[in-house]
Amino acid sequence: MKENIKAVGFGEVLIDNFPTQSKIGGAPLNVSGRLQAFGVDVSLISSVGDDSQGKKIKSYLKNIGLDLSGIQVNKNYPTGEVNVILNDKGVASYDISYPVAWDKIQLAKLDIARVQKSDVFLFGSLVCRDKVSQNTLKELLKHATYKVFDVNLRVPHYTKELLLELMKEADFIKFNDDELYEIAGYLGCKYLSMEQIIVFIAKATNTKTVCVTKGAFGAVLFKDGKFYYNSGFRIKVLDTVGSGDSFLASIIYKLFNDEEPQEAIDFGCAVGAMVACSKGANPILTKQKIAKFMNP
Repeated sequence: MKENIKAVGFGEVLIDNFPTQSKIGGAPLNVSGRLQAFGVDVSLISSVGDDSQGKKIKSYLKNIGLDLSGIQVNKNYPTGEVNVILNDKGVASYDISYPVAWDKIQLAKLDIARVQKSDVFLFGSLVCRDKVSQNTLKELLKHATYKVFDVNLRVPHYTKELLLELMKEADFIKFNDDELYEIAGYLGCKYLSMEQIIVFIAKATNTKTVCVTKGAFGAVLFKDGKFYYNSGFRIKVLDTVGSGDSFLASIIYKLFNDEEPQEAIDFGCAVGAMVACSKGANPILTKQKIAKFMNP
């Protein structure tokens, strides 16, 4: 195993308001938190409001051992909140407040240095809905060595042009199956099979690694011209929030430790499934628990 992988996450940190409770979340926070739990050295670049919700998020990040020096405090905008609506299958849809602190992430010299020193830089599309954070991201991308793009399509917070620009920047792109088909349409892809679409997108965006999650049916990983599959795990879904984020963290963790791609996708699907059958985005999962789940 490689020691001291350094990762930097960029983007939204927020409060997810569920029908019966509130949880701390945001895709970059969820991915960073899971990487941190695996022993990766993680920094998070984001912004919270100067309010009780912002303090709650900072306290949570401190408790899980994440570096807080990249978390800006904005006196003019509140901490981000999302109202999460779950359907009868536990699948979430989102109402995301705007404008909030994470829309206004400023470019800091310290963050440029942080990104330059990192092995992996993780970002999503949602943070680009506001020009301030979008411009900060574009500047930081110039300094990153390995860029992981977590496509997070939340209507109406994205444009076709922006998605294509971010995909061309990335070394690794993660979609869910709905996002894959939607973006294939934007690119004028005529293929119908998932594999053909993945190869088409990899070529069109010059990306060596593409990963697609398929909900209950596992995931597909395309890396250096080869496909790897996991068909999922049988579980009872409680809620899917954060499942894809933990999947992404797990697969990145394994690949950066030079594990075989098949091992990486199997591990990622197991962790994603374990999150989906737990409440909230960030349940505590030990390596022992994961190994037992994979090999009952």
